[in-house]
Amino acid sequence: MPISENMVQEIVQEVMAKMQIADAPAGKHGVFKDMNDAIEAAKKAQLVVKTMSMDQREKIITCIRKKIKENAEVLARMGVEETGMGNVGDKILKHHLVADKTPGTEDITTTAWSGDRGLTLIEMGPFGVIGAITPCTNPSETVLCNTMGMLAGGNTVVFNPHPAAVKTSIYAINLLNEASLESGGPDNIAVTVEKPTLETSNIMMKHKDIHLIAATGGPGVVTAVLSSGKRGIGAGAGNPPALVDATADIRKAAQDIVNGCTFDNNLPCIAEKEVVAVSSVVDELMHYMLTENDCYLASKEEQDKLVETVLAGGKLNRKCVGRDAKTLLSMIGVQAPANTRCIIFEGPKEHPLITTELMMPILGIVRAKDFDDAVEQAVWLEHGNRHSAHIHSKNIDNITKYAKAIDTAILVKNGPSYSALGFGGEGFCTFTIASRTGEGLTSASTFTKRRRCVMTDSLCIR
Repeated sequence: MPISENMVQEIVQEVMAKMQIADAPAGKHGVFKDMNDAIEAAKKAQLVVKTMSMDQREKIITCIRKKIKENAEVLARMGVEETGMGNVGDKILKHHLVADKTPGTEDITTTAWSGDRGLTLIEMGPFGVIGAITPCTNPSETVLCNTMGMLAGGNTVVFNPHPAAVKTSIYAINLLNEASLESGGPDNIAVTVEKPTLETSNIMMKHKDIHLIAATGGPGVVTAVLSSGKRGIGAGAGNPPALVDATADIRKAAQDIVNGCTFDNNLPCIAEKEVVAVSSVVDELMHYMLTENDCYLASKEEQDKLVETVLAGGKLNRKCVGRDAKTLLSMIGVQAPANTRCIIFEGPKEHPLITTELMMPILGIVRAKDFDDAVEQAVWLEHGNRHSAHIHSKNIDNITKYAKAIDTAILVKNGPSYSALGFGGEGFCTFTIASRTGEGLTSASTFTKRRRCVMTDSLCIR
């Protein structure tokens, strides 16, 4: 029987009220007071996990998928209530996406060569205990997605979640360990501390038993990980441009861009952050955004007020991140229609609301004189993050030229940005996109090391 809106809200409030972190029983389902104790528990659990068969690991992952679906709405509401960012409906979809499309043990494969001199195998083996730093923008989604892939590879994981999302992250970690225990696995396949801080993060990164660190967050976090002396997987910032050329289906492009930009209030790092369009289609594109996609056209005065509000003192105002368009407009004294989804305006690429990654549904549109100029401006706006970019075009040569110039881990053609994660597109889901360190979209195989096993002069039966 479906759970009513009131019942879900009561569950969320009850969970949030009970999760007073200071009173959390140390060690229960992966939660510890001390980071060293958390790492030791994960180390002991990994000794069990690495001996488990692929079928046993997959049994746990299957149970995790089930629990994510059962708790998708609670996790979504907890995330919004604790962080104040995003929207519940889209976060529910994201959790179902994690449950359905995160790769498990099928991603752990073997490469073999056989010939006259014998048989050689390349196997994917576990690193052991992995350290992970997770953001407040996609807190439970990242914890759940990371753990499923890491466990499939035979690892356990120690999380240092963002302090602004600690309750939601701990709830997800509890679910993971419950799934393991219910499936015959060990407790503490995923662990964390009651009060994550920079100090606990440093302890984790420097600990002798942590051999790989995965960081999902801003450039500062990734830089710290890459400076740790350990192997690091860094999923950093992006400022994804959406390019629209003269051959595009302009009506569809407007819909796709707004849908992608407004998904979870623009929190995903892959989401469209600005548009670069050739001059001949700008007016038509903005027309469809305004008349068919519930956008609000900001005046010059309103743009200036938005700059003062969302970039207060020249820095990103965290109170604005992940807020919906109507709330952002209310902050500058504008009472917009209830259905307002996105704030749009035309401006130069140097405009602070265009050149800065905002993570909110504000979409600046840059006019380019031709396609080559559009590519040049889009590449400049991406800032060399090599993260994500998008294009709307029916010209294969233009798409190819843009793809080579922008050189990003993700390039979406003729669709909303979220199709890159398997939502309305093909492929698997991940919330750790390692553009900076080159792994791209991470999966279970990313969290393994390659081991060569050689048998000489035997086992070739050709």
